[in-house]
Amino acid sequence: MKYCVVNADDFGLSPGINRGILEAHRAGIVTSTSLMVNTPGSAEAASVSRSFPNLSLGLHVNLTNESPDPAAALSAWKDFSAELENQFRRFCELIGCLPTHLDAHQNVQRDPRVLPFLLDLARRHRLPLREHSRVRYFPSFYGQWDDGETHLEQISVESLLRMLETEFGDGFTELSCHPGYVDPNFQSFYRWEREAELKTLCDPRVRARLQGLDIRLVSFRDLAKAGEALC
Repeated sequence: MKYCVVNADDFGLSPGINRGILEAHRAGIVTSTSLMVNTPGSAEAASVSRSFPNLSLGLHVNLTNESPDPAAALSAWKDFSAELENQFRRFCELIGCLPTHLDAHQNVQRDPRVLPFLLDLARRHRLPLREHSRVRYFPSFYGQWDDGETHLEQISVESLLRMLETEFGDGFTELSCHPGYVDPNFQSFYRWEREAELKTLCDPRVRARLQGLDIRLVSFRDLAKAGEALC
């Protein structure tokens, strides 16, 4: 069987992003999202998520905000362990339960200074951590290349359909995405791409192609309920 978790990063980053993620869940294919707990839209995101009980909520650890240089931003932290515990505790306070999964903003779980503490947190709470679980991470649905140049064709319907046909095999795959609406005062290097992603994720051709390929949409919560050992 082919299973796809469609996970929207950056829930809580801004009101417009919150609205876009919830729309992509309600009208599109998003099944899970990852909540940032130390950003301007965190409390709002936690509150409105209660109206969407089928949306799986994980913790999107934020150590860099929207820094153009994540490695440099990490250097400002003195105690990664304490900050991760603080953000984990804050998630539980906001949501009232444990997260269903763990990941990190700007993929800083790849930084060797941070990874050991994230692995420890994931193991203690038996949670899947992005790139360190049975769920394969697929990050290519993204509207910029490494040089920061925008490529909307990468997040078009046609591009996503090709990805589903060629890149999704048996087992569990997480399709990472970043849908949202642009807020007037929101500063980010990834802005208009979010609205393009949202449009694609809500296009009925995508859901139809998933069904045609026998790819089943699931969330991290669904997999946990099914007793899947993902960690």
